[in-house]
Amino acid sequence: MARIGSHSGSLAGSYGRSPTFKSLIWRIVFLHILAVAVVAVFLPLVLFWLLNSEIDQLHRDAMRAQAEVLAERIVAQPGGSLTFNLPDSLKGLYSEAYGRYQYDIRDAEGRLLFSSHRRSAAAVRSSESISGATVTRDIDGKTVRIQVAEDLAHRDVIIDDIVSNFFRRVGWITIPILLILLATDIIIFRRAIAPLWRASEKASNIGPARTDIRLPTEQIPREILPLVTAVNEALDRLEGGFRVQRQFTADAAHQLRTPLAILRTRIETLDDRAARQALHADIETMSRLVAQLLEIAELDTLVLDPAETADLRAVSAEVVASIAPFAIAQHKDIALKGADGPVLIHGNAEMLQRAIFNLAENAIKFTAKDTTVDVEVGEDGSVRVRDSGPGIAEAERELIFQRFWRADRRRSDGAGLGLSIVRAVADDHAATVAVENLPEGGAEFTLRFRLAEEAEIEADVARH
Repeated sequence: MARIGSHSGSLAGSYGRSPTFKSLIWRIVFLHILAVAVVAVFLPLVLFWLLNSEIDQLHRDAMRAQAEVLAERIVAQPGGSLTFNLPDSLKGLYSEAYGRYQYDIRDAEGRLLFSSHRRSAAAVRSSESISGATVTRDIDGKTVRIQVAEDLAHRDVIIDDIVSNFFRRVGWITIPILLILLATDIIIFRRAIAPLWRASEKASNIGPARTDIRLPTEQIPREILPLVTAVNEALDRLEGGFRVQRQFTADAAHQLRTPLAILRTRIETLDDRAARQALHADIETMSRLVAQLLEIAELDTLVLDPAETADLRAVSAEVVASIAPFAIAQHKDIALKGADGPVLIHGNAEMLQRAIFNLAENAIKFTAKDTTVDVEVGEDGSVRVRDSGPGIAEAERELIFQRFWRADRRRSDGAGLGLSIVRAVADDHAATVAVENLPEGGAEFTLRFRLAEEAEIEADVARH
């Protein structure tokens, strides 16, 4: 364990998005389910009505055809009378013993000429179970109406079975058919809006560090394309604004270096030692602020190589060694703990060094004298920086990562940029940063990175 010279704060930013219940696709699915339910109820009823209508029509056509056959058997005699000769093949069909089919043949005045039954005509006409058809013919100048009817109480049992079993055997088949159509409709709709999903996935990666991303316009529906185009144009304007801001920060930081160097040289010529030391401390604070501004400007333009790896333990050891003199000068120690061997992670070594350095520097500033700041490297790709300071109030754990935010504005040893740099490095590396207070006092900041093996597996999955 290397002992050398506490406090820092930081909070983890796990940004989980709450699930939305206003999904367009689920709205459409819900409406389709309602439509399927309505159709599942009414479609069998409509089909049943159509079936009955078709049966009635077939029945009327059959009765009309029989009436026409009977009309051909009516013959006019020389004396003007009419005879009706029914062949033996049809007598059984219209016999009272069979009782299914009946016929009446009447003249223009409605007088009964020939009939297949002995019941009165009034009784036949009043029967509700009789259904048939009428054919009118002119035979030797005389108008004759042939009426053929079927007693529905003796209708073909096959037809009765079809009607009575329609819902049980045929009607319910509409429900699975409609469900299949619904599933097919959902699949088609999902494929139709797939370009919008891809655009939303692209949009989720847009941030201050990735303002170069634009939403794809290929295969976007015509109705949505103007919106996507407008968003891309807005991103162009935002990227231009960010570029100007970053350039201004970098230029200002560079321009400040020269006057600070001149001031440092002139301070050396002062005779008052106490004043010279105080001014030197102010110059160092200003120089650190300028250096942090340059770091922010560089981070804003950083594009991480997906294949780049770094040894987290080696980076942490280098940070501890470089910041040890600062800790010792303030009567504090810093110690490196944890993994003894290399811990390879996905990341840029220089940016990682800056993040860990800012955490360690922040911890040293706030820890009590004659205490130790621990920097612990875990085999899981984590770095924990612990101090013995006052801890971080619950209400401030999100605020401490904002640029230029300070809990105590009266302090002059920092500008509130260190932890914002830590957060920026974590965001660029798809890492997390968390802070919690220790039971024995002080705070623990945790940076957790992806191990190199995990990053390679994720990259392979994304490629395939």
